[in-house]
Amino acid sequence: MAKKQFARSDRIADQMQRELADIIRTELKDPRVGWVTLTAVEVTRDYSHAKVFYTVMNSTDLDTTQRALEHAGGFLRSEVSRRIKLFTVPQLHFIYDQSIERGMHMTQLINQVAEADQALRVDDEDDASKPADKPAE
Repeated sequence: MAKKQFARSDRIADQMQRELADIIRTELKDPRVGWVTLTAVEVTRDYSHAKVFYTVMNSTDLDTTQRALEHAGGFLRSEVSRRIKLFTVPQLHFIYDQSIERGMHMTQLINQVAEADQALRVDDEDDASKPADKPAE
């Protein structure tokens, strides 16, 4: 059975995500960067740019974290170049990943609809269990 082939840019993006996460966790000493999780990295075909998607534990610190990551971009890029041998090391662009928040919002909406549906079913069952009024003779 043949293995599925992945584009080189996908493999580089995966490796960059692992390396950047390790660098941020172990070597980046900026206190403004708290609990950051890298969710994805997308590299352009010419390897000149990389979009680094991240989430933070406390979304109130989002602006501070964004500025800190942009400020540390040069350091992170140089550390990536030491760990991954590339002819061109991509320029890093940090983008906040809202997919987790959107997913949580969708879950809340689904739960609300399910609760409303359950309440309607209980009301319908109560109405069905009441004896019908006898017609007047």
